[in-house]
Amino acid sequence: MGIMPAVVSTGLLFFGVVEIAHFRRKEKSWQLALERSKIFALMNLGLAPFIYFANRMPNEVYFHQMVWALGIASVLYIFNLNRSLKYLAGMLPDQTLREDTELFTSMNLGLMVTLLCLVGMYFGLQRVDELPLPVIQFLVVLEEHRRWLLIFLVLLPVAMTMSLLWKIKEIVLNGIFGRYQ
Repeated sequence: MGIMPAVVSTGLLFFGVVEIAHFRRKEKSWQLALERSKIFALMNLGLAPFIYFANRMPNEVYFHQMVWALGIASVLYIFNLNRSLKYLAGMLPDQTLREDTELFTSMNLGLMVTLLCLVGMYFGLQRVDELPLPVIQFLVVLEEHRRWLLIFLVLLPVAMTMSLLWKIKEIVLNGIFGRYQ
């Protein structure tokens, strides 16, 4: 199937952000938060084919650098989407939703900042020639467990964001169709 799964999945994420922007067009802070999310969704759409290219040509360094850029853009997309969800929950009439969104977006933002700091520190420390032994041991441990650490630090915010989206969808649909049941 080539590059299609990556392009279609990131294209759907971009389409979702574009479509949700039709809600409350006059709310400036909401629209600005969505614009930031759109920028990163568009970056993800443009960088998505590099996953396929990096798998087809594993020795090409440029493709792997673009996959890293996609990873960072994806984390920043989830970061900005969480901020957008916080604005959206503030516009909806459910107090429990607002409290849950506040709690989980704060946790998500903390996890994603931790992830970006660890990645930046990892790459920064690899560029240094002489390091103390404890730092070298720390880098070795990070190298050994980096896949699991990345999975944990990325999967948890994605799962919480998806559950918030699902809860918001349920509240909106109950508000629209609930009185007709």
